[in-house]
Amino acid sequence: MPYDDELARIAAALAEARQVLAGFTPGEVEARMKSGDDPVTAADTLVDAVLKRLLPQGDEGWLSEETHDDRSRLGKRRVWVVDPLDGTREFVMGLPEWSVSVGLVEDGQAVAGGICNPARGETFLGARGHGVTLNGVPVQMSQRPALAGAEVLASRSEVKRGQWEVFRDRPFQIVAMGSVAYKLARVAAGLSDATWTLVPKHEWDVAAGVALVLAGGGRIVAGSPDEERFNRPEPLLTRLIAAPLQLLPEIEREIAARG
Repeated sequence: MPYDDELARIAAALAEARQVLAGFTPGEVEARMKSGDDPVTAADTLVDAVLKRLLPQGDEGWLSEETHDDRSRLGKRRVWVVDPLDGTREFVMGLPEWSVSVGLVEDGQAVAGGICNPARGETFLGARGHGVTLNGVPVQMSQRPALAGAEVLASRSEVKRGQWEVFRDRPFQIVAMGSVAYKLARVAAGLSDATWTLVPKHEWDVAAGVALVLAGGGRIVAGSPDEERFNRPEPLLTRLIAAPLQLLPEIEREIAARG
């Protein structure tokens, strides 16, 4: 099937990344601050090196949070878009809400992805035409018919800043969580019903998760149609919604009413 080889490459890269991360104890990791008050650790850079060694082949491009942006990627048909450690803040705090995120973009579309959360022993894989697996077992997105009673994953930092207060009394449960990649993976696998962001995200934060949601038959809505394409010169999305198709209209009404 298409993307068989790429999925095998993703699985192997995630397995080696897990071995690297096994040498660190979450909650007991030294971090320094990057621009924007974001933490970075030795684990981020070591995993980045592993992924860059194992993933790109031939004329494939590369975009990573922890690598200088080589703009030659803009001329590539296929580009790996990765975050070696999404949720570094949670990793440093010892919360099991961080992940390694690997996405493959082809002609601007997120077509294959893998996300692993070593702290919870979960690896999500998926690609166009393949569906989604969790630890090798096929899974499907939520079949919930309406938003009432749904579990909606929210950014832990957005919740802390009070940005989700407008949704407090709505008929769905808001669960604060770290890594946006991990939130997207959970939605793709049907472990949670939906997620959306209230602040901009970078392509490396979401490319793998978008690939998984689409592989699972879900829907992605970004700030504009252009933002739903990847490998752009400015790799930033102003917003993102990820949900099963049947929940999307209700979610969009909720956001519009409280935006």
